[in-house]
Amino acid sequence: MANVVAISNNRSQDRRQSMPFFCPFHLGIKTGRRFGERRATNRGEAVYVDCYSGYLMLCTIAILFLSIGDAFFTLNILANGGEELNWLMAILIEDNVEKFVAFKLALTSMALILLVIHHNVQLTGGMRVRHLKYMVLIGYSVLIGYELYLLELAVVN
Repeated sequence: MANVVAISNNRSQDRRQSMPFFCPFHLGIKTGRRFGERRATNRGEAVYVDCYSGYLMLCTIAILFLSIGDAFFTLNILANGGEELNWLMAILIEDNVEKFVAFKLALTSMALILLVIHHNVQLTGGMRVRHLKYMVLIGYSVLIGYELYLLELAVVN
């Protein structure tokens, strides 16, 4: 019995580590296989995944295209005698139209990246960040509809 091998019991050790805010998986440098939660987590705890659902990516791309449309329609409304109500965007438009479009798209893109990374974070009750993204999509759609209505009024008058 001199050749008995000692087997260590590592089950008592918790090897999980917290995920840093920016990691290679979030930045797209490394790709993983995790689409959902690995195991049950504490209620309200942030859960991060390696791959994102198609609906989430479709929503993100739609918001980005609606933002481009918003910039285009805003410039058309201003050309027809409208007024920009957002003071920051008004300053950018007066300075340079290209600066306005670049700033608007950069701000929207950065916000969307952060919302996608944290899409599983629970805000209040049953509401998660991904639900906030869907609300932004609906809001942008309503805004585009309103801008089209304003452009139609400008053409009629």
